[in-house]
Amino acid sequence: MSSVPVPDAQTRYSSRRAGAPDEAQAWPAFGAEDRALLEAAGEVVRPSRGEVLWEGGEPYDLYVVETGGLCLVDRRDDRVVVVVEPGDFVGELGMLMGQPAFLAGVAMPGTTLLRVPVEELRRLIATTVDLGDLLISAFDARRRMLSRWGEGGLVLAGDDDHHLRRLREFAARNHVPFRVVLRSDPSAWDEVAAACALPEQGAAVVTGAGRVLTDPSPRDLATAVGLDLCGLPEGARCDLLVVGAGPAGLAAAVYGASEGLDVVVVEDVAPGGQAGTSSRIENYLGFPRGIAGGELARSAMLQAVKFGARLVSPRSVTGLTRDADGFRVRLDDDTDVAARAVVVASGVRYRRLTVPGVADLEGRGVSYAATEIDARACLGRDVVVVGGANSAGQAALFLARQAGHVHVLIRRDDLTETMSDYLAQRLLHHERITVHPRSELTGARGGDRLTHLTWRDGATGREVEVAAGGLFLMIGAQPRSAWLHDVGVELDEKGFVVTRGAFETSVPGLFAVGDVRAGSVKRVASAVGEGSVVVSAVHAYLAATG
Repeated sequence: MSSVPVPDAQTRYSSRRAGAPDEAQAWPAFGAEDRALLEAAGEVVRPSRGEVLWEGGEPYDLYVVETGGLCLVDRRDDRVVVVVEPGDFVGELGMLMGQPAFLAGVAMPGTTLLRVPVEELRRLIATTVDLGDLLISAFDARRRMLSRWGEGGLVLAGDDDHHLRRLREFAARNHVPFRVVLRSDPSAWDEVAAACALPEQGAAVVTGAGRVLTDPSPRDLATAVGLDLCGLPEGARCDLLVVGAGPAGLAAAVYGASEGLDVVVVEDVAPGGQAGTSSRIENYLGFPRGIAGGELARSAMLQAVKFGARLVSPRSVTGLTRDADGFRVRLDDDTDVAARAVVVASGVRYRRLTVPGVADLEGRGVSYAATEIDARACLGRDVVVVGGANSAGQAALFLARQAGHVHVLIRRDDLTETMSDYLAQRLLHHERITVHPRSELTGARGGDRLTHLTWRDGATGREVEVAAGGLFLMIGAQPRSAWLHDVGVELDEKGFVVTRGAFETSVPGLFAVGDVRAGSVKRVASAVGEGSVVVSAVHAYLAATG
């Protein structure tokens, strides 16, 4: 293998960064039994100084450092990000999910390593409780640390516009570590441009290997960093295919995989679905202080991966047909996956408003979710939330932390008719939130970004205009069920999937859970419950059909 310069053992870089909140979880010590299990599954290797054991963008194995050390290097400029010291080990969450390394691994002088192949690592995690929990916790903590540091070999470069914000939101929701470099910061821009050719206009993604993608889509970004986690080959098969990785789909994946089923989950944006964009879920059992939707989704995905579920993302399902062994599921890249049973958890999509100016400003101040990136863009400015359900209430409270004032427009007389009482009371008593009953948005204006909003106030009958930094639309949803037409499943008049019994549809072996199901309760806890319960029905169906 090639070699690169590496620092001496005495270096300011260290795997143990002082004050890191995830320190204990990220760098645990192996006990004697854990060591014995790893040694039985691995082999000792002694690389030469500067030897590159893997490059950024390549698959890699677990390495336990016995002597010397391993440098994790950003290969754009051969900058050492972290030195993994004796007693510590290399690895993070992407290793279990089929993702390649973000950073290259380079040996220091006098290094001895215990190498454990990834397949052996997965076996150990599946069969040993203590070692499995230790490794999963460490991998998860390291991914969170890399995300906070902005280290992972990925740079999102460009102007602070819709395109770059779309890439940032996609990477953040998928928990991919990245840092942002703007043209408006010449020193940072020139530093990156010195190592690779950045475009004069538009957005770019620079990978850890120095590859530059110009004007990329989120799918391009996902492919570049290996986020399409298991890119299934043509003719792939599974026991259960789950369409959608929202709360219902993730619950089905966790319970299905933990009970021995070969599970594939197909998700078109990011784990968590619409719940993943929620800033805070306060009425979910067991979390008295609330939990962010993204954190709940991340933990659920971690559980699913732990039990062996495979995630295909970002991919969407475009068709479904019956065959002799169950179903053939067509993905948007024309890949077919054979599945003995299918759980539809594809959820819903927010409705659009046909109000002048709104469509033109989507992604430039007009949003359908209130993320951290959106909130920062509205710092100190007025924002408008349209909608009266829980998602709108959670968004308003979240935005009020940074916005100058939050205006909530509802068509009804009373907010409590459609929102949980605890949320409604918080909005009604918040000093920076005003609820406007019987009010309708009438217009949106702006150039490169939203600047003004108007609405008709139902109480006074007058037109109101505000200088606004953001518009957040949460006005109901449409089921994502169009792809089911070819299989002949029964839908209600609004397109929601009709189920009976234990979430069975009119097509044997096809089940539906969560928001896409007719009559479902639009709550995270309900979706999780349906996703866990449906697995029993799937087992019964598979047993009956052999």
